[in-house]
Amino acid sequence: MRKNILITGASSGLGMGMAKEFAKQGCNLALCARRFELLEALKTQLIAINPKAKIFTRTLDVNLHEEVREVFEAFEDDFQSIGESIDRVIINAGIGKGASIGKGYAKQNIMTAQTNFVAVIAQAEIAMEIFRKKNNGHLVFISSISAFRGFPRAMSVYAATKAAVKSLAEGIRIDVMKKPIVVSTIFPGYIQSEMTDSIGKPPPFMVSLVKGSKALVKAINKEKAKAYVPFWPWFLFKQLMPFMPLSFLRKF
Repeated sequence: MRKNILITGASSGLGMGMAKEFAKQGCNLALCARRFELLEALKTQLIAINPKAKIFTRTLDVNLHEEVREVFEAFEDDFQSIGESIDRVIINAGIGKGASIGKGYAKQNIMTAQTNFVAVIAQAEIAMEIFRKKNNGHLVFISSISAFRGFPRAMSVYAATKAAVKSLAEGIRIDVMKKPIVVSTIFPGYIQSEMTDSIGKPPPFMVSLVKGSKALVKAINKEKAKAYVPFWPWFLFKQLMPFMPLSFLRKF
């Protein structure tokens, strides 16, 4: 089992939830996010969960691409100082700001595109450099079930970025398919987080952060190319989505 894991966007939501689940499994963790005070609070919780775990934390805005390199390389140095090396990177950092195109929210939509896709490329670049250097590792992309169709209103740009992440991950997977480097794409449905809390009305089939995080970690540990989390009902939705009329997606 991979035991030295780097998670971006780890201060809250899915990143925080996954960190707790991995700590329960005895993993060492490198956690980064913009809000350092939340990272430090999480570190205290993780040490309480598993006092033997090594927990490294650093602030990072993934849109500062040179900082991404500096932080990832610093984490690799941290692991090497204890005789280890990063063997899994989970690209999780993302935002959900935005609105319908043409309604005056261009700044928010562009920021979502930059954070959820351009910054993902920056993270993947340095992660793959680390893995290629040692010819081993597991790169995990957190996409979304929304990656399979276009969505209206605030979801328009968000869904487009998650489709781009899906395509990027597949391209990298093809590139290293003959190497001992695994690339996984995770497609979560609705899991409670700060992002879903901001929606107002709870979306359909939403599960708690604890339940969703357990399902995410279980899927990640299987190291399959693709996983739908929770599997039910989102795998069924993925199968049906190509056939759903736009009128249904508008309501959904």
